[in-house]
Order: sequence, then structure tokens, then C-alpha cells
Amino acid sequence: MDTSEMNRKLKIAGITVVAAAAVGAFTAWLVRDQISRHRKDLFSSHALRRLAALGHMARASATVDHITLLRDFIAWEPRPLLRKRARAILERMEADAEGLLAEAG
Repeated sequence: MDTSEMNRKLKIAGITVVAAAAVGAFTAWLVRDQISRHRKDLFSSHALRRLAALGHMARASATVDHITLLRDFIAWEPRPLLRKRARAILERMEADAEGLLAEAG
């Protein structure tokens, strides 16, 4: 294999790696954008929007409003998978709230 052929193969490999990284970055940006757009769609008619809203709620701090909202959502949500995800978030928030009360008292 001569030097020009090796350089050509390295160039193609480099371009492939850069293209794959660009596609990965774009995909990550797109998912993040969709989640931020739909974070307030907890009671949407679209299941994926509700899932995105739960993703936003998972990062939110534990407040009385958030806990109440999640309890209402669990009672309303028809899909078992989304109810299970909401319960996990609710349990985390309730534990965080209890911890804050214990620190304060």
C-alpha cells in the first residue's frame, strides 16, 4: 500500500468519524429540544409529550405543587408505563420533601 492510498483511507475514516459525531450531536440536540418544548404537556393527548413532560418533572425540585400535580397525573394517566415512571418521580420527590422537613425541624 503506497502513501497516497493510505492518506486517502485515513481521510475517509476521518470524515466518517466527524460525520457520525455531527449526527450524534444533532440527535442529542433534537431530543433535548423536544423535551423542552413539551415539558408542560403532562396532560397532553400524546403519550410521547407526556413522557417528555415526565422527563422535565424528573429534574424538577420537590415542591408541594409538583407532588400534587404528579398525584393527579397518576390518577389520570391511562398507560401503565407512564404511571410507573410518574410514581418513581413522585417517590423521589416525597423522599426529598421529607428530608427537607427533617432538616428544618
